[in-house]
Amino acid sequence: MSPRATTVLPAGHWPAESTADTLTLDYEQRHRRRFHYQAAGGTAFLLDLPRTVLLRDGDGLQLDDGRTIMVRAAPEALVRVSAADGVALMRLAWHIGNRHLPAELAADHILIRDDAVIVAMLRGLGATVETVTCPFTPEAGAYAGGHHHHDHAHAHA
Repeated sequence: MSPRATTVLPAGHWPAESTADTLTLDYEQRHRRRFHYQAAGGTAFLLDLPRTVLLRDGDGLQLDDGRTIMVRAAPEALVRVSAADGVALMRLAWHIGNRHLPAELAADHILIRDDAVIVAMLRGLGATVETVTCPFTPEAGAYAGGHHHHDHAHAHA
């Protein structure tokens, strides 16, 4: 029987040097409650959490046998949306949010998944849009009850 991961250890709050194996997942794969995974080194386990969480880059999954699996966010094809100033960027964020799209917010840009219709709308609103490849960790939402806050800066290519 495979070990179970029932606890998420937030990035930076556990000794990363104790990592037994690593699991690299895209956004959809990191947003789970219960799922069978096989980590890069072959460790098979069952993620078995009380509720759905968004696993973040650097989080640890504590297995019931004492080992810890480190979660890595896989780079994904995304769109980087920027604007001439902060007010214009807030306006773009409103339009993205009004369409209930997952979005990762930064001080000077917004990351979203590539969608031709949305990209055309954003360009029509004056946005600068470029394709990028990087990890995607969108905001969890006001009612998501995520396991910890996204409180660090990002540098995207």
